[in-house]
Amino acid sequence: MSTQKTVKESAMMHNQITEGVIWQQLLLFFFPILFGTFFQQLYNTVDAVVVGKFVGKEALAAVGGTTSTLINLFVGFFIGLSSGATVIISQYYGAKKARRVSLAVHTAIAFSIALGTAIMVIGLIGAPFALRAMGTPDDIMEHAVIYIRIYFIGIIANLIYNMGSGILRAIGDSRHPLYFLMAGCGVNIVLDLLFVVYIGMGVAGAAIATIISQAVSAVLVVMTLVRTEESYKLVFSKIRLNLPMVKKIVQIGFPAGLQSVMYNSSNIIIQSSVNILGTDTIAAWTAYGKIDSIYWMIINAFGISITTFVGQNYGAGKMDRVRKGIRVCLAIAAGATLALSSILYLGGYYILCLFTNDAAVLAIGVDILHFLMPTLITYVTIEIYSGSLRGIGDCWIPMILTCLGVCVLRVVWVLAAVPFHRTIEMVVVSYPITWSVTTVLFFIYFHFFSRLGKRNKAY
Repeated sequence: MSTQKTVKESAMMHNQITEGVIWQQLLLFFFPILFGTFFQQLYNTVDAVVVGKFVGKEALAAVGGTTSTLINLFVGFFIGLSSGATVIISQYYGAKKARRVSLAVHTAIAFSIALGTAIMVIGLIGAPFALRAMGTPDDIMEHAVIYIRIYFIGIIANLIYNMGSGILRAIGDSRHPLYFLMAGCGVNIVLDLLFVVYIGMGVAGAAIATIISQAVSAVLVVMTLVRTEESYKLVFSKIRLNLPMVKKIVQIGFPAGLQSVMYNSSNIIIQSSVNILGTDTIAAWTAYGKIDSIYWMIINAFGISITTFVGQNYGAGKMDRVRKGIRVCLAIAAGATLALSSILYLGGYYILCLFTNDAAVLAIGVDILHFLMPTLITYVTIEIYSGSLRGIGDCWIPMILTCLGVCVLRVVWVLAAVPFHRTIEMVVVSYPITWSVTTVLFFIYFHFFSRLGKRNKAY
């Protein structure tokens, strides 16, 4: 027993996130998250490419448009909640509180199983009604219902993977989640080709391939947590809901979960506006979304990196290192955004061609791409500042700022302005407008009111 304790304490003592060169640690943590997020996005992207090429643009619109918006609503809410567990575990781990780490890990896994069961039931019953309420066209509806119901059958494995990956990232391990997603994506690609192309199962085959591959990733992450001898070791007999710990997780994670719900709710309203414009526009918006996701993979990876970095250094009491890390991360993220938006602006057409050969769909997709790519820089501050604030447990104000600046303003724009000029350009201009307003709000709060911005505050 004493030897095991020594191993755990030694591992927690040598923590490069709280000791190493800041930019190196941020990038060492960032790249596995980036590639992991890439492979996570690849699940839906592969589905979209395969059904778009071998089933048709109606199937493409169903798999990547209306259904993904609803799926993101539920999964995004859970990931927001799970960020509470990630923050708590990273702080306990940084403070070397092994027992609290263990309690948080077992509660987090139990929480993901319980919530996953609830989401599965809600999704299976309510998804068709939600799709109809969004104005999903009749030629898409059947494909969408089939895909989304099968997807929700496998949602528990999806949530267990996301929670398990959050636990590993909280202690500074961003490599294993990457490996598991790579394995899952390999399975997804093979099964997509088998079920859709060779067997001819259509969107049902794509959905089945996705949930099987997600189950593979979930099993691998659970095996890693079970086999470790560190403080975050998972013991099946200890998996239970500890109510005080659930309360802490929800207190920190609920604002992020609610923010995700608000964000995706505004996207549902936008999707409804896009649906009115017809199948060609829906398919173009779907294909553009896959290109757009390349950027969100990168910026979200920076957000996760800075949350863990701030959480561990805050737990260790290293506030100067926290503030310097935020500045470094902000600079790197801005540079990456400018570089990527330029590349996608110039070469995005060729990526669009992977999804469809339809000339009308391609023309609309290029218009959207050329309009939005130059505006991505307006979002950088929101992600880095909100991630930093979550790392110290300051979650409610960032949620309120995002909901007001992004979600509410975007809904107001779509409901008030779009009806007078129903074009895709009028819909998508809501993005840079709301990002710019929210960036100003975050800058004011972060530098003049938050704990991270008040340099004279005692900690």
